[in-house]
Amino acid sequence: MSAVPRRNRVTPSGEIIATEARGLLFGNRGVLHDSNGQLVRSWQVRRWIACRLEFKGRRRPPLRPGRFTELFFLDEATALSAGHRPCAECRREDFVRFRQAWAATHPGASLRVDDIDRTLHSERLDPGGGKRRHPARLGDLPDGSMVLEEDRAWIVLGADLTPWSPFGYGKLRAMPASATVLTLTPPSMVEVIRAGYEPGIHPTALGSHGPIGSRISRRHGRSHLTA
Repeated sequence: MSAVPRRNRVTPSGEIIATEARGLLFGNRGVLHDSNGQLVRSWQVRRWIACRLEFKGRRRPPLRPGRFTELFFLDEATALSAGHRPCAECRREDFVRFRQAWAATHPGASLRVDDIDRTLHSERLDPGGGKRRHPARLGDLPDGSMVLEEDRAWIVLGADLTPWSPFGYGKLRAMPASATVLTLTPPSMVEVIRAGYEPGIHPTALGSHGPIGSRISRRHGRSHLTA
């Protein structure tokens, strides 16, 4: 009998679900589980980050009492949509590129990590704690951003929409560039992507979009988490 999957996979809307699917990134948003390993909250701190699966040979058993809850993402586009930025330690080069794009799109704003996280937090959650959705014209959204359509998440690639699932992406769907959609990716993340920060995209997107879907997050490697 196979083990019951842990509830530690993150969707583009930021929801944490249980699934057998694996991901290309992991990250955290604080201590979300109790002493029995059960999730009791959806976030604890404003610092939501996305990390490499492997870094300096570190290994850790998941869901240790009092330690941050390990979360997993299909790819970086999913992590950004959920509101997780690149980790400044294990993904330093990505974080530097991210902050440079942030500076270009937020002229005069503070580049302190805490201030960036405060802005992102205001964009990813509504007053009730649910996922904030932002209306936008589809043609204005850059590749790698996520939208909500027909009650599911879609990634914008090559002027088309491709459905997201925990296991990868499905068949593309054409949609007029003039259509108004609800974005899941926070506005500041959309601006950062538009300014040149290219998020890693799961290779299942390759089938429908050719080279544009071939970009995946760099330097992934094996997980430093134990099963």
